[in-house]
Amino acid sequence: MSPVLHADGLHRCPWPGQDPFYVAYHDHEWGVPEYDDRALYEKLMLDGFQAGLSWITILRKRENFRKAFDGFAPEKIARYTPKRIERLMQDAGIVRNRSKIEAAVSSARAYLDVMEKGPGFSRLLWDFLDGSPKVNRFRSVKQVPVDSPLSKAMSKELAGRGFKFVGPTIVYAFMQATGMVNDHLVDCYRHAPLSGNSGK
Repeated sequence: MSPVLHADGLHRCPWPGQDPFYVAYHDHEWGVPEYDDRALYEKLMLDGFQAGLSWITILRKRENFRKAFDGFAPEKIARYTPKRIERLMQDAGIVRNRSKIEAAVSSARAYLDVMEKGPGFSRLLWDFLDGSPKVNRFRSVKQVPVDSPLSKAMSKELAGRGFKFVGPTIVYAFMQATGMVNDHLVDCYRHAPLSGNSGK
């Protein structure tokens, strides 16, 4: 599928459809380079929760996740007890999957380790791209891969450091969302402005 012309006269990637909530995410968040350590942790955790589900499902629950997980503060999540995990398992506002909840706790501990011992979470990830987004020039959704050599290398590094639910496909979706790769289709109005390093 190629970019779709919307009523506002803009061509967009086809995946958000006409859903205003999803279109807003496409326009303002997806593919914008993110360099903040904690924000990157949150996005990686949410992509882990997405495994086997659609992203829009997670996006609609994002505020619930933020409330349930203390604003995705890794220093708090790392201290979650089995009792707290049980409480999360009863929270209908999030994805109640024990493996994914426990993975968020393990990953929070891994994150703190990276922050304390170096090189820092953002630096660790962006170093795979020498600090700048990789700009792809896909014309159709069919051309967009589900993983890449970069996502496989990043996945291996993260798993080796104790992060969970960080397979190459999850990591590639994370790289797309955080602007490490610009996978807006070439004819989408967001491709050109995100082809620099500013993210504006």
